[in-house]
Amino acid sequence: MFTGIIEEVGTVRRASEGELAIAAKRVLWGTNLGDSISVNGVDVTAKHFDEEGFEANIMPETYRCSNLGDLREGDKVNLERSLQLAGRVSGHLVRGVVEATGTLHSFTPEGEAIIARFNAPAEILRHIIVKGPVAIDGISLTVCDKTPETFAVSIVQYTQDNTNLHTRKPGDRINLETDIIGRYVEAMLVDRGAVSA
Repeated sequence: MFTGIIEEVGTVRRASEGELAIAAKRVLWGTNLGDSISVNGVDVTAKHFDEEGFEANIMPETYRCSNLGDLREGDKVNLERSLQLAGRVSGHLVRGVVEATGTLHSFTPEGEAIIARFNAPAEILRHIIVKGPVAIDGISLTVCDKTPETFAVSIVQYTQDNTNLHTRKPGDRINLETDIIGRYVEAMLVDRGAVSA
């Protein structure tokens, strides 16, 4: 489990079939082999550490459901250590299980903030609500607008400065995870026949 509050932007050292090596410092503090680290919102298991960063194995299913297969040496990635239950949850509960990918549609400046609009598949959009949470490449953000094909979030200056979103261009694939609580509620209602899937 994660909060969606990015702790560090790391750099891809190596991206090969089934393996990812990331240059990082902060997310290594207090992290042990076998612990989870969120990479662009994907929960990966740390299998090796050195003074430069960490390595993780990536399953074929992860490549199919996320943008990790798009990563190349030098790319910037959002990193977060797994949640400690004794700490603050400043974002929302993020599982690190990417549900689908979308694409960046546009950036629109709005005062000190930037409105980022994303195209998303229908199965994701159905679980997105205005003023509700969404994880984009592992970043906990609040939805400020939604259309039949897109949704938008407002990105404050701190998030602009401390994530990899500013490196994205229209058309880039992004990892999406919707609010797990809403998905559980829907699943229970479907099981009871209260709504249709």
